[in-house]
Amino acid sequence: MTPATELPPLTDLYTDLHAHPELSLAETRTAGIVAERLRAVGCTVDTGVGGTGVVGVLDRGDGPTVLLRADMDALPVAEQTGLPYRSTVTTVTPDGREVPVMHACGHDMHTAALLGAVAELAADTAWSGRALAVFQPAEELGTGAAAMVADGLFERFGTPDVVLGQHVAPLPAGVLGVQPGPAFAGSDALTIRLYGRGGHGSRPETTIDPVVLAAAVILRLQTIVSREVAGAETAVLTVGSVHAGTAPNIIPDTAELTVGIRTFTPQVRDRILTAIERIVRAECAASGAEREPEFTSTHSFPPLVNDGEGARATAAALAAGVPGIRVIEPGPVTGSEDVGGFATASGAPLVYWILGGADPSLFAGARDEEDIARIVAEQPSNHSPFFAPVIEPTLGIGVAALRTAALHWLAR
Repeated sequence: MTPATELPPLTDLYTDLHAHPELSLAETRTAGIVAERLRAVGCTVDTGVGGTGVVGVLDRGDGPTVLLRADMDALPVAEQTGLPYRSTVTTVTPDGREVPVMHACGHDMHTAALLGAVAELAADTAWSGRALAVFQPAEELGTGAAAMVADGLFERFGTPDVVLGQHVAPLPAGVLGVQPGPAFAGSDALTIRLYGRGGHGSRPETTIDPVVLAAAVILRLQTIVSREVAGAETAVLTVGSVHAGTAPNIIPDTAELTVGIRTFTPQVRDRILTAIERIVRAECAASGAEREPEFTSTHSFPPLVNDGEGARATAAALAAGVPGIRVIEPGPVTGSEDVGGFATASGAPLVYWILGGADPSLFAGARDEEDIARIVAEQPSNHSPFFAPVIEPTLGIGVAALRTAALHWLAR
């Protein structure tokens, strides 16, 4: 076991994690580093939970059980930040594709901040209870939380009294966003396979072109949110990928689309899913397709809903306990998170907040909330190849926020 005093500083850990990202369910190097650091500060550690998940436990006897969660996986994105610690990693996916890998959503920041918070909790002898540090795989697939629960997370490590966590975003560093109630959208992902009839590109009249069919479907799907969802409701529909064909002179037999949907209510979700199927089937019929389309759900999880009372109390504790920060209610965001699965499965309240990660100097001239919103919109967002939180003060605030929130609940 490496002594805690011999571990790399937290900033070095963060840059190392950023330079060595791993895709969902392949977070083996990251999990090994996490386990080593947890053991070094005195945690009881279990690995391989829900696949590649890691759980560290600090047990101080009677008192509340607080679950602190960070996700570890990266994305198939080619980093373009130009940072000296940028990722140049590529990997081969289970289906044989070589892809670039980048921490384009900030999960490296989440992991480093939670490790720092656990180290500070381990050094603090003034609290009692149990702190569960849960390092989750496969958040980007929307399956990691459910996999850890199915692997006996609560039976093995105890049922929490609260679930806490944070997500870095391009708000200015120094701002924490705590939204009571619905805070992040629910997410659904579909793969849609369209069937045509292939042939020579010079004789399209002998074919049923699935590329033209796919184009018609893509355009028509965009009318769902604009024409079938009320203006007072919120939804997002994105066609994230299109795959068809191999050469310019071949009309292929099939085309495949992947579609992402973000909603906040079951009613809007059902309306959108129904409309997608109706439109796709109608466009296939209009194109003369001889085979019905196929729809495959690749993930589905509900909106993230913060406990109202818990969120307000935690926000007050953060405002009082983390020097130099500003706590706001940012409103619901259309990004999605599966951390709510821990709260739902355990029956515990959830408090999950946004950790500002944009360089605060960029906001120096902002006069009001409208100016701040405009500057935020100009920053590279999560999943962008240019997304790169400024290390400090983001990391230090992330550590302090997790520690402060945990101590608020452990003190009860």
